[in-house]
Amino acid sequence: MNDRVNTTLNGDSSMNDLLRRKWHDLLGAWAVMPSLADEMFEDIHQHYTGPGRFYHTLDHIGAMLETVECLGSHARNLNTVKLAVWLHDVIYDSKASDNEARSAECAEKLCERLDIPEGKVVAALILKTNTHEAGDDPDAQVLLDADLAILGASKSAYRAYAEQIRQEYAWVPEPDYRKGRRQVLERFLARPRTFHLLAHLEEPARRNITAEIAQLCGA
Repeated sequence: MNDRVNTTLNGDSSMNDLLRRKWHDLLGAWAVMPSLADEMFEDIHQHYTGPGRFYHTLDHIGAMLETVECLGSHARNLNTVKLAVWLHDVIYDSKASDNEARSAECAEKLCERLDIPEGKVVAALILKTNTHEAGDDPDAQVLLDADLAILGASKSAYRAYAEQIRQEYAWVPEPDYRKGRRQVLERFLARPRTFHLLAHLEEPARRNITAEIAQLCGA
C-alpha cells in the first residue's frame, strides 16, 4: 500500500473517530447508553457511506457541525439542532423526491428508540431542509445556514462541491442536468438573501452561484 493511500485511510479513520466522539458526546446529553449510541453510529455511518454519495457524506455532516458550533449562541436548543444535522441526510437517493420526509421519519424512530423526547422537533427541522425556509425559528436558521454554507465557500471548494453534486446525478443526461441544476441555482439567486446568520457569505455565495450558472450555460 503506497503512502498516499495510507494517508487517505488514516485521514478517514481520524475523521470517523472524531465524529464518533461527537456523536457520543451529543447523545450523552440525553443519557443514552454508550453501547446503544455506538450501535446507532454504525447504522448512520453505513447510510452516509452508501453508494451514490459524493457530497452528502459524513464530510458534509462534519462541516455542518463545525458551523453549527460556531453559531451555537443563536440556537434555542443547540443539541436538537446538532441531532438534526446528523440525521437530515440519513436517507439520500438522488432519484427520489422524498428524502427529507424519509429522513425526518427515520429521525423520529431513532429518537423514540433512544428515549429522546425531541423527536418531532428534530423531524420538523429536517423537513425545513426541503424548502430552506427557516422563518423566525432561530434553530432552523442555524441549521439551514450551516447546510448552505458551502455556497459561500472558496472558489475551489465550491467547484469541488458542484462536481460532487454532478457525480450524485451521474444518471441524468448532461442537457437535462444543466437545465435542472440551473433552475435550482436561479431560485437561490432570486431570494432576497440566502443566509440569516452567515451574512458574510452572502456575496461570495452569489458570485459562486452566478459563475456556476454561466458554466452550465456554456459561457
